[in-house]
Amino acid sequence: MPAVVSSPIPAALLKLGPLDADRVADVRPYFDAVPDPRSRRGRWYALTAVLLMCAAAVVAGARNLDELAEWGERASCTLLLAIGIRGHPLGWRRTPSAATIGRVLGAVDGDALDQAVGAYLADRHRVAAASADAAGPPRTIAVDGKALKGSARLSAPRRHLLSAVTHDRVATLAQVEVGAKTNETRHFKPLLAPLDLAGTVVTFDALHSVKANITWLVETKKAHYIAVIKPNQPTVYAQLDDLNWSAVDIQHTASTTGHGRRESRSIKTLAINDNLGGIAFPHARLALRVHRRRQQTGKKQTRETVYAVTSLDAHQSSPAELAAAIRGHWSIEALHHIRDRTFAEDSSTVHTGSTPRAMAALRNLAIGTLKILGADNIAKTTRTIRHQPTQALQILGILSNPDPHGT
Repeated sequence: MPAVVSSPIPAALLKLGPLDADRVADVRPYFDAVPDPRSRRGRWYALTAVLLMCAAAVVAGARNLDELAEWGERASCTLLLAIGIRGHPLGWRRTPSAATIGRVLGAVDGDALDQAVGAYLADRHRVAAASADAAGPPRTIAVDGKALKGSARLSAPRRHLLSAVTHDRVATLAQVEVGAKTNETRHFKPLLAPLDLAGTVVTFDALHSVKANITWLVETKKAHYIAVIKPNQPTVYAQLDDLNWSAVDIQHTASTTGHGRRESRSIKTLAINDNLGGIAFPHARLALRVHRRRQQTGKKQTRETVYAVTSLDAHQSSPAELAAAIRGHWSIEALHHIRDRTFAEDSSTVHTGSTPRAMAALRNLAIGTLKILGADNIAKTTRTIRHQPTQALQILGILSNPDPHGT
C-alpha cells in the first residue's frame, strides 16, 4: 500500500519562511499598551483579545466588521483560547459580534493604536534589517498621506491619514490623523518626532518641502532628506533649473517594463557650492535632476523632468542609490494600492468614531508583518491564510504559548 503523501505547503506560505521565535514576535504586549476606553462594568472581552482577533482576521484577508466577526465564529476553541477569548458561562456568544467589534474599534484611542502598531512593525523591521546586509544603503522612509474615501458623511469630511513608511519591506512605522490634506505639513513633526531617525533618509513630495520642517529634521533628528522641488517654490525651483545641467553627464539610467508601459529614468547630480551662492534650501548638499520618459501602449510618449535637493554628500550616496530612493518613495503608493484593492479600503463605509482609523491601522499591521516576512503578493498570501487560521496567529507571534490569564 503506497504511503500517504502529506499536503504540500502552499507557495505563498513558503515565501514567509520558518515562523520561529527569531523571525516573529508576540504582538500582545504592544496591544496591552492601548488603553481600554470601556467601563469595567459589563466588559466581557479584554481589549487585547478583541484587537488580536481583529488583527488575525485581517492577516487572513478580512475587509470589514462582518468579516472580522466571521473569522472569530469559524475559529476553533483552541485558537480562541490562544487569543484570550473566553467562553460565556451560560453558553452565549463565544466571540464578539460585528456590533461589539464596531463599538470597541469606534471608541479605541486611535493615536495609541497607531503607536502600538508602529512600534511593533519598527521592532520587526529592525530585526529583519539587522539580519540582512548591514553594508547596504541607509534606511529610507517615505512620508505621504492618504484619504479614507468612504469615511465622509454630510456632517463631516472624509478622514485623512499621514504615514511614515519604510521603502524596504514597506512597513508603516507611524501614522497620524490630520483631518485634511492641507493640514499635512503641520503634522510632519508630530508624525516623525517619536521615531529614531539618526542616519535615516526621509523622502517626501513637494507638499512637505517646508524649510522649517527640513531644518528640524536635519538639526534635531539628525536625519537626511531628499526633497522634491516643484514650481510652487519659485526661488529654489528657478535656481535648480538655471544650473548648467548640459555640462553634466548622465550618471545613472534605469528602465522598467510592465502594465502596458515602458519607463526609463536618468539622473544627474551637482554639488552645491556655498561659495557660489548655494541653493535657498536648508542643508542642501546636492542638486538632483531626474528625467523620465514613459511610453504607454497605443499612446504618445511623455517626458517629465523632476528637480530635487538632498542633504547627502556625493560620498554618502551614489547616483544609483539616490535614483532608487526617489523612485522608492512611491512604495507608499504601493501600500495604499494594497489597502484599496486587497482590503477594499476605499469601498469601506465605516465612519463612526475611531473605526476608520483603527481598520487602517490593522491593515498596516497585516501588510507590514507579511512584507517583513517576505510576502511579495499580499492578496495571494491572505487568501491562503484564510483557509489556515492557525497560520495567522503564528505570523503574529502567538505560537504555542496562549495567555493563561485570558481563559
